[in-house]
Amino acid sequence: MKFKNPLIAVKDIEKSKAFYKEVLGLRTVSDFGANAVLTGGLALQTEESWKSFIEKDISYQSNDSEIYFEEDNFDDFIKKLDEIDNIEYVHKVKEHPWGQRVVRFYDPDHHIIEVGENMKIVCKRFLDTGMTQEEVAQRMDIPIKAVKILAR
Repeated sequence: MKFKNPLIAVKDIEKSKAFYKEVLGLRTVSDFGANAVLTGGLALQTEESWKSFIEKDISYQSNDSEIYFEEDNFDDFIKKLDEIDNIEYVHKVKEHPWGQRVVRFYDPDHHIIEVGENMKIVCKRFLDTGMTQEEVAQRMDIPIKAVKILAR
């Protein structure tokens, strides 16, 4: 068994492809009309075709899952996001207890998108403040071995 792709149903596949390209830089790798696969493996399926496959209604904005991305240049991404009209935020930038900064917002069909600061960058940010590897491990709640790997 091999996991292939997450797939989300969308109301307007062209609008969704444009959103994912503009906001997250994802390009269309394969386009089959009612289904498209974007870079990173995210698959989009038209609502009509998905409903015909599952023979059930589709509900949007259930807030029970998200599509997660990590960004090396988090501050630059946030500046870019702030310049895009009509971004509906779940929440603006916040910092999790382990130190990772994240932002969550909705795509056009109200699927939650999370963009988090790359964990390697979080580790380096703490080390750059003068924290020891042991202090970083404690702050991030990870083993010292993980800090050493992230610090490379």
